[in-house]
Parts: sequence; structure tokens; C-alpha cells
Amino acid sequence: MATTPSDEVDAGRTWLTEHGDSTSPQREVLRTVVGSGVHGIAVEGSDDHDEMGVCVEHPRSVLGVGHVDGHYVARTVPEGHRSHHGDVDLVLYSLRRYLALVMTGNPTALLPLFTPPADVVLTTPLGERLRALGPQLLSQRAGHRFLGYLRSQRERMLGAAAGAPNRPELVAAHGYDTKYASHALRLAVQGLEVARQGRLTLPVPEPDRQLVLSVKRGERTQEQSLALIDARAAELEELLASGRSPLPEHPDLDAVSAWSTAEHLRYWSEHDLLG
Repeated sequence: MATTPSDEVDAGRTWLTEHGDSTSPQREVLRTVVGSGVHGIAVEGSDDHDEMGVCVEHPRSVLGVGHVDGHYVARTVPEGHRSHHGDVDLVLYSLRRYLALVMTGNPTALLPLFTPPADVVLTTPLGERLRALGPQLLSQRAGHRFLGYLRSQRERMLGAAAGAPNRPELVAAHGYDTKYASHALRLAVQGLEVARQGRLTLPVPEPDRQLVLSVKRGERTQEQSLALIDARAAELEELLASGRSPLPEHPDLDAVSAWSTAEHLRYWSEHDLLG
């Protein structure tokens, strides 16, 4: 079998957990870093390494009756174990599923579209065309999704979310889960930028980056962190309710569908998958 770009990227990695369509990496067109590092808020020695990629499904999966969803997850830790510093978590989405996630405004799914070149792990001509499409995929839905995600992280920080991962070492050191708090504040900051300016700057611009880091390092009390989170969440909520956001209310589904159809047909033809 011919070597693919993902083979070269993943050389030396041993996947101890794998789920989904194992053929997805053969048709990967884009992969970027999506964890704390791309946001500029990684704390040395404490964060694992997260990557997200996009692949094109085989035409049999799209047109045939034995549909296989192009969703693949691989981790360098065993099933059921938390990832720690040095571990790698990878998720690949089919192009169709990825576009659907982006059009809902999913904050994590948006990252590969705006990741700086230094954090692009793998790309292709289709991957670059997808990244160029990024600003056109944004809508006010993204602002609402950022709000929802930050509220979820806030609840987890307060211990109100059932099933949230337990980080007793952070609670013991700082009196609360500073990682959840930093995620909530980062989402509020980024949601405001998306809703106000129709873009997502990575890493988080200063001085907000240092503010988020101060929360993550436990340099602020829980009450101070909550005040920062709630103030920015209120700004975002008011902006969306006021109608002042320059973003359209909804993405242009017909235009994105036409783009996706054309790109699938082009990829399948270029890779001799239509025979």
C-alpha cells in the first residue's frame, strides 16, 4: 500500500485506542493541532496533545447501502484512561460531517479553519480550499454555541455537571478546577471575537491570553474567575440579542452543499475512486 501523508505524520505513534473507520487516514486532507497549544494557553508539563483532521469518504460509503460514517478516533492511551502530558488524542471527521459541525458553530470544529500555519500538521490542496472557506461558514449560530459551551464548562467548574472528569489535584491545589474555569473564560473571549468581528484569532490575542493563563495557573480565586467569565458571557449574550453582530443569522446551506458536492466529485476523480 502506498504511503499516505498521515502515515508520515503518525510514524512513531502507537495507537492504544482506536474507534471508527480505520481507512479514514488514507483519505485525510487536513489535520491541525486543536488543544491548549493552539490557543496559546498550554501550561508546560501539564497538557496532552490534541489533533483534529478531515478526510474524504470513499464513494461507496456515501452512495452505497453499506454506509460507514467517516469518523475515526485514535489515542496513545488505553481505553478509559485519562490523557496526560505527552499523550496524543486524534479525531478525524468526514468532510460532510465536519462541515455540518462547523455550520452549527461548534467551537472545537472551527479551530482547523483558523489555526496558524505553524500548527497545521497535514494539509493538501483540498485542505487549503477548506481553510479558505472558513469565514464564509461562520454565522450567529457560532456565538450561541460558544455561549452554550462556556456555560457547560462553568457548571463543571462548580461541580454541577454530572459525569464531568474529576481533577482532584487541581481542586486540592487551588480550591477549584482551574482548567474548567480557563476553558470557560477562553470560550467567552473567543465567542465575543467571532460574534463581533466574524473571525477567530489563534492563539488567543493579548492581553486576554495572559488573563486566561492566570486563571489556569490558579493565580485567581474561584470568585475572581467567575466574575471574569460572567462579565464576558453577559457581553456576548447582549451582543447576540441586540442584532449588532455582522454575522448572518444562519450559514448559507445551499452554497456550502454545492461546494461540498463539487469538492467530493473532484477528489474522487483525481484519486480514481469512481471506477
